[in-house]
Amino acid sequence: MTQKIDTLLINAIVLTMDEKLTQYENGAVAVNGDSIVAVGDKARLKAQFSAAETIDCGGKILMPGLINAHTHVPMTLVRGLADDLRLDVWLMGYMLPVERQFVSPEFVRLGTLIACAEQIRSGVTTFNDMYYFEDDIAQAAADAGMRAVCGESIMKYPAPDAASYDDSLAYAREFIKKWKGHPLITPAIAPHAPYSTNPEIIRACVDLAKEFDVPLHIHISETAFEVENMRKEQGMPVVPYVKKLGLFEAKVIAAHCVHIDTGEIRTLQHANAGVAHNPSSNLKLASGFAPVQKMLEDGLKVGIGTDGPASNNDLDMFEEVRLASFVAKASSNDPTVLPAAEALTMATRLGAQALHLGEVTGSLEVGKRADLILVDVNPLHNTPRFKRDPHNAYAQLVYAAKSTDVTDTMVNGKWLMRERQLLTLNEADLIVQARELAVQIDTFLTEREQSVLSKLIALGGSMEEESFEVQVKVKATEPNLVVQNLGREEIQINAHKHYRQFDEYFLFDNSAQGRLRYREDSLINAKGEIASVRTRLTLLGAKREGEMGRDVALSRSRYLAPAVQSLRFYREYFKPKTEISVEKERLRWHIQYKNTEFFINLDTVKEPALGTFLEVKSRTWSRKDAEYKASLTQELLDLLGVGGAETVAQDYIEILSA
Repeated sequence: MTQKIDTLLINAIVLTMDEKLTQYENGAVAVNGDSIVAVGDKARLKAQFSAAETIDCGGKILMPGLINAHTHVPMTLVRGLADDLRLDVWLMGYMLPVERQFVSPEFVRLGTLIACAEQIRSGVTTFNDMYYFEDDIAQAAADAGMRAVCGESIMKYPAPDAASYDDSLAYAREFIKKWKGHPLITPAIAPHAPYSTNPEIIRACVDLAKEFDVPLHIHISETAFEVENMRKEQGMPVVPYVKKLGLFEAKVIAAHCVHIDTGEIRTLQHANAGVAHNPSSNLKLASGFAPVQKMLEDGLKVGIGTDGPASNNDLDMFEEVRLASFVAKASSNDPTVLPAAEALTMATRLGAQALHLGEVTGSLEVGKRADLILVDVNPLHNTPRFKRDPHNAYAQLVYAAKSTDVTDTMVNGKWLMRERQLLTLNEADLIVQARELAVQIDTFLTEREQSVLSKLIALGGSMEEESFEVQVKVKATEPNLVVQNLGREEIQINAHKHYRQFDEYFLFDNSAQGRLRYREDSLINAKGEIASVRTRLTLLGAKREGEMGRDVALSRSRYLAPAVQSLRFYREYFKPKTEISVEKERLRWHIQYKNTEFFINLDTVKEPALGTFLEVKSRTWSRKDAEYKASLTQELLDLLGVGGAETVAQDYIEILSA
């Protein structure tokens, strides 16, 4: 008696991609509900099962769907926006401004649906995402019928979906609770990278990942610059640094891992971390060549990802698999490295394992979900087919097949594409919506092409200020008393410097442009001589972000850039409406108070003669942290003998331009 099932696929070259790379030349796969119930020869399965639908695959390859191990899917809406640029110009001149202006739940939903359509067409059944408004991304992916790991981004910067780190973490918690246990969506936490977070954020993300037993998705060692900075700041490479913070207590998915050594590879392997290799993105951004072969030899689970469509610029996993093999061969000067079967394994079974989904998908095995695709290997560009070598089918797929050869895609037992026709998405409507949005983005960028920010970025070397800042300023009528009180035992002085600062502020017709400051900073040594001079430009925002009480401001400078030209050059280049000059002597202390870092500035403003001011500042990344530091700031004012002094809520330029 035959067993009743939903679907029986016959007359296919079945590549199971299991541990033994089992193949069936005249094979079949039986599907019931959301799962695979049998894989084998056509004759045996036809005799064993009675299917509601029997599909003749016509000699196509039947294989697991591809796993896109790392991407940012809503960025389909900004692909092609700005290419072939320096990273700072690309990021700050285009990506960040557009994201701040346009990223919303509606934006990410549209971008995700477009990405799903593209991936379904190219044989991807599972993707691993990291972006903002991840709840909307998860819903769009589920609506399209795709399997996805959706990681809510956590950073120390404000984000489109969260004003602070506290808000991001709270959002992530509710997002994970909502989607945990969904048949298609695996919620995750995604601290963006070590350099864009901090130890407290990473530990909080690990705790959340452990509490709900969900993956933790993070960028690791993508560029040599990132690794070099970590060595300078922490005295160790990136992987040991995050290990010290407890990162590997979670189920880690580490994106990129381009610049890691043997010891770091072993650390990742021992922690059962997954790695997402992104060959196209690494090539386009000149990030380098990841040691993929060494990772695989040491037993690491390495998948393949496209990265975001803005840095690729597509979601074509066939192209990524081919590039992964080619890059490994070229960088090692060994044509035998990463052969076709191994490269395809990275895009299927190993990719699923890297996402901690190995029990669910990645191979055609009994009990796993029915995530599968049909690939036509009979087109002209893949003709003829040789059968002498049992690995020829893998070579056909990796070296000759194209994403357009995918004809059918099934996820969780449901067809998402049949005979190249999408069944869950309206492709034409998505294209119309994307084109309409592109017009809006073009208009936005055209209007700001000549903005102060754009001009600053065009000079090169620009960077965005990383943190909010808790600060308070008071009039200091007895500066010597302040200096004396800095010697109190409650205060630990880490460093002390003396500067002579000349500031030229550029003000513009449109106050929304902000204020540009040209600063000449002279470091004065113990003899009262100029030891060194540094000049830089700072574009200051026109508004503060919030008030924390007692005129302690939560504010953030916007962009910094080195000033390598003369003041006259910048005056002619930026064409300000008016200018205001400020000259001051600054005594600066870097201190620790109650295990918290503060900067103390004692400024004597000489031109114009405004007197002496005391500033107490501390960098922060969350409202909770800012509130705590604001309370410590008041304690410091009392310790320094100015607790009852007049508070100055304005910056010097605000005082002068009032």
